[in-house]
Amino acid sequence: MAKTKSKFVCQECGYESAKWLGRCPGCDNWATMEEEIVGGKKDFKRSPTIVSKSKPQPIKKIKSGIYERYDTQINELNRVLGGGLVKGSLSLITGEPGIGKSTLILQASSTIAEKYGKTLYVSGEESEEQIKMRGERLNSLSDNLYIVSETNVDVIEKYIEEYAPVFVIIDSIQTLFKEDLSSAPGSVSQVKECSNNLMRIGKSKNIPMFIVAHVTKQGELAGPRVLEHMVDTVLHFEGERTQEFRILRALKNRFGTTSEIGVFEMKEEGLVEVDNPSAMFLESLTPQAEGAIVVVTVEGTRPLLVEIQALVSPTNAGFPRRTAVGVDLNRLNLIIAVLEKKIGLPLMNQDVYINVVGGLRLEGTSADLGIAMAIYSSMRGITIPSKEMVAMGEISLTGELRPIGNLEKMMKEAEKMGFTNCIIPKKNKFKFDGKTMKYKGLNTLRESLELLS
Repeated sequence: MAKTKSKFVCQECGYESAKWLGRCPGCDNWATMEEEIVGGKKDFKRSPTIVSKSKPQPIKKIKSGIYERYDTQINELNRVLGGGLVKGSLSLITGEPGIGKSTLILQASSTIAEKYGKTLYVSGEESEEQIKMRGERLNSLSDNLYIVSETNVDVIEKYIEEYAPVFVIIDSIQTLFKEDLSSAPGSVSQVKECSNNLMRIGKSKNIPMFIVAHVTKQGELAGPRVLEHMVDTVLHFEGERTQEFRILRALKNRFGTTSEIGVFEMKEEGLVEVDNPSAMFLESLTPQAEGAIVVVTVEGTRPLLVEIQALVSPTNAGFPRRTAVGVDLNRLNLIIAVLEKKIGLPLMNQDVYINVVGGLRLEGTSADLGIAMAIYSSMRGITIPSKEMVAMGEISLTGELRPIGNLEKMMKEAEKMGFTNCIIPKKNKFKFDGKTMKYKGLNTLRESLELLS
């Protein structure tokens, strides 16, 4: 009998050590090293890998691959995936508990089963009866949708061989295990080995797979980071459980663009697509308000209009607070520093709060000008005609307005939503033939703030 050995593995990054360590040298996290048994009564057997018969050949002689996709009949999901579900792809979907992951994949699996054939839904967290209850509520009860509650990867593989599904859902990867490994489900070894097994099955049988994964309290993917590198697509659900709107964002996509988003509304009948997100984000917009302004941002290929609200209030005690919801806090501190140094706005003894209405998290720098104008408006008590004016532009450390990309597309979206005035960087070179939109190109932040005086 083989001698039983043990090792200590970090549950965050996968770092291995022969002895226990309080702090992981790989990721500097504390109390993440857990003991795993190596060897013992069962010899460790690694899952078989795909044997490729291809040989190296010149790149010019290789035919361009055109991926065959399944239409999920959910347009927002198709948009995020890059046009549909690619055969043989491995997709990872993450999000906080109760955000709508299981609801979305159950709706997608039912439509694919109805149109293309057998679909296998494997749940390691819920029973078949619980999934049936959700399916009745969502009206997702296709005859070709098969449900099973199982956590053994080897048994799941036998089910796939027996039923030959066209689509497989695993909910969730942290509950699966292989009998060859002695570690508990959800550990680094189990997650890596189970993911490798699923990838081998999907690639060899040309079956697309959806894998659900848990997130940590910080909103990051739980488990080893190697999981993100193994899959083809990483989707992340954003939003608050107390809010109706959900945002599905592509963080990685080998078959389409990244940073694409899909917008959904959670209703009693499930997740409903939002065809016009700009109108949704602006539905509670007030005509005249201090510290509120509309900005335009581009998510993937889609321009979106969102409202930014700022509140500046005197600091009662201690250091001034800087709070940002939907905006990078470091970017906010940079804009505040420019307002203090270049504009002379006294913010050293003021608390500054920034909020993006609707739960969207802004990426990029096109909203810099809007944030600065909202802070200035709240500080000076100046109202902004928020239903008429939009602002977009990047602010440099010298107080100048730098050009931004996709400006023409953003201005067309603002005009379509009924806005008539637009403030943009003068250095942007573009062609815009708007009929109702008037725009003003400015060089500095000071010139923009003078328009509010």
